Amino acid sequence: MIILGIDPGSRKTGYGLISKEGNRLIHIDNGAIFTSSAKDFPQRLQQIYFGLCGIIEEYQPTAVAVENVFVAKNVQSALKLGQARGAAIVAAVCGGLSVFEYSASQVKQAVVGTGRAEKLQVQQMIKVLLNLPEIAQEDASDALAVAVCHANSAGMNNLVRLAR
Repeated sequence: MIILGIDPGSRKTGYGLISKEGNRLIHIDNGAIFTSSAKDFPQRLQQIYFGLCGIIEEYQPTAVAVENVFVAKNVQSALKLGQARGAAIVAAVCGGLSVFEYSASQVKQAVVGTGRAEKLQVQQMIKVLLNLPEIAQEDASDALAVAVCHANSAGMNNLVRLAR
């Protein structure tokens, strides 16, 4: 199973790809899609969409995991984040993939063991869990964490889906 984790953002959308083979998690790739602030917002959403479409085409993941939007103090920021998240989800669905959504606390719980873990703790655990040579860039590390969360939750998701 190849999992594409996505940490959506209107300026930077992180992505991380891992493979789950039995109980082993193997790092494939990670990075970020940077959008140009000089462009109109719809064009930035298009950059996110096309960037993720290219990643999906290249790596052929079997599932996509996306971090849920948290409620921010700034309503405009939350709306933009939601739109970037929508562009990511549409890219996955257009690629014929199932999309799974996780809250930040679910991701932290799956990676560190506590839903209140600090960002640096998550980054360090991702480095260890995936045997990375160094801590990945922040958005990419968050995306890898979402992918790891899904890898650890995939069995339960299948049971829930069968029960419906």
